[in-house]
Formats: sequence, structure tokens, C-alpha cells
Amino acid sequence: MTLRLLAVHAHPDDESSKGAATLARYAAEGVDVLVATCTGGERGDVLNPTLDREDVRRDLPAIRRREMADAARILGIRQTFLGHVDSGLATPSPAGSFAEIPLAEATKPLLELMREFRPQVVVTYDETGGYPHPDHIRTHEVTTAAFDESDDDSPRKLYYLATLSRSWFAAMHEATIAAGEESLMGPVLDELPPTDVLTVTARVRCEEHFATRDAALRAHATQMDPGHPFFAHSREIERKTWPWEDYHLARTNGSIAPAAGLEDDLFAGLR
Repeated sequence: MTLRLLAVHAHPDDESSKGAATLARYAAEGVDVLVATCTGGERGDVLNPTLDREDVRRDLPAIRRREMADAARILGIRQTFLGHVDSGLATPSPAGSFAEIPLAEATKPLLELMREFRPQVVVTYDETGGYPHPDHIRTHEVTTAAFDESDDDSPRKLYYLATLSRSWFAAMHEATIAAGEESLMGPVLDELPPTDVLTVTARVRCEEHFATRDAALRAHATQMDPGHPFFAHSREIERKTWPWEDYHLARTNGSIAPAAGLEDDLFAGLR
């Protein structure tokens, strides 16, 4: 049986900042991994100060597509755009953007993709979107709707990303200080909720693919500030402290044997 994993994300770069090492691991194992990117990120800002120039801002939609292609190649995955228009962060969202069109219309391209690709596992954001960007929240809505409407016995398991949690930042902060190194995680922790949003039900070991994750993230050069705290911590400390990426099993639509404890494989019960 060919194993197929579909990760649904809001914008280019989201696939590389959330769960990328898992995607790289499964792709390296021969799983057919496909990322569906809901929008082109057209209304995103240029977050890398070295690239914040008029020519880059003017050509940002095309640049972000090239960055996405580079990241997909690095991760060893396939990727497709669903064709929705980035909503940006303005309130209200612009007419015709992903967050503003009717839910059924927004869901249709993803539902068609699911029926064609027939993934056994789907990964996306929880109802908070991971952070309150309207496109992230809408990505959750369309993914859960398409999962529920899919009528060919697949997909079978839907997971929410539980990566970059408070627990992760706290563990990295404490391990870095314990190693006698300076940690830049403190200010990040100050901005996070006091407890994790999701209960972790699966931990996928993928420490061998952290370098691939980082390379894919850097491929999104307009979106990644090289000075961001995420790039500052020791990867060796990370591999020893937190060698996995975390997920929450949200629902299934088939006969899946319940896990005795934490799953270590998103395809548990399906192989």
C-alpha cells in the first residue's frame, strides 16, 4: 500500500516552519507527501530586512512561488497551490480573499484534491490557526470540512500541528541555559499563553531532518529574518532535548486501533 500524507497550510513558508522535519522524514521513507498551500501569500510582508526593497515587494507573489518551489525540493515533497487569495491581516479581510469567500467555495479545491490524492493522513492547524491570522483559521475550517465530506474511505486520520508549543520553547530555553549558553527564547516565552493549547497524542522522531527543515525555512528568504531566535539555538541541544515534532489526533473516519500511549507514527494503525 502506498502511504500518502497531505499537509494543508495557509501560505508559502508555513510548511517549512511547522512540521517540516516530519514531512522530510516521511518523504525520505518513501511516503508520498503533498503540501497543499491555500494562498500565494500575496499580502505578506517582507520580514527579512536585507530583502525589504521596492523591487522585492513589487514582485513578491512570484518570488514567494519560487521560494516555495525551492523549499519543496529541499524537503523532497510535492506541493500545489489551491488558488485562493491571501487575506492579509487587515480588518475586515478584503472582499474575495480566502477568509471572506463562502466556506463551501473555499473548501471545494481542497475537497477535490483529497478525492484525487486520497491521503490516509491529513495534517493542519487547530481551530486557533496556531496564531490568529484569518487565513490560518480558514485553513482549519476548510480542512476539517473537506475531511468530513470526503466519501471514499480516505483520509482516515486528521492531525493538528502541536509544534512550536510553549513546552518546546521552555525546554529549549532551559536546556540552553543549562549548557552554559545564552538563550534568546525568553522574550518568546513572555508572549506565549501560560499553557499549551493542545494535548500531544503523537510524537514523530525526526531529529535527523532538522538540518533539512532549516534549509527549507531559509529558502523562504523574504519571510525569514536570519536574526530570529529560532535560528540561534544549538541544533545539537535541540536534537538531545526535543528530537521530535508533536501532533494532536483530532479525528478519524475509519477503523483505527487506538494507541496504547503516545503514537510515534502518524500512520499508526494504518500500516
